Amino acid sequence: MPKRILQGTVTSDKNEQTVTVSVERRFTHPVLKKTIRKSKKYRAHDETNQFKTGDIVRIQECAPRSKTKRWEVVTA
Repeated sequence: MPKRILQGTVTSDKNEQTVTVSVERRFTHPVLKKTIRKSKKYRAHDETNQFKTGDIVRIQECAPRSKTKRWEVVTA
């Protein structure tokens, strides 16, 4: 099964080798037929600490790196 790739914005880079990425998705509500925006935060592995708050990055699923990290940053 292919690994999922998501695009989002870095919201925090305070931890060592970790960034918090906010990913927004848009969908049409099934009853109201209105476009809804939902966001979710993912913690991703950043090996070289090169990404800063506000950067737009792509993250990819990976094997668990820690208790909360299951994603890694692919590119900016």
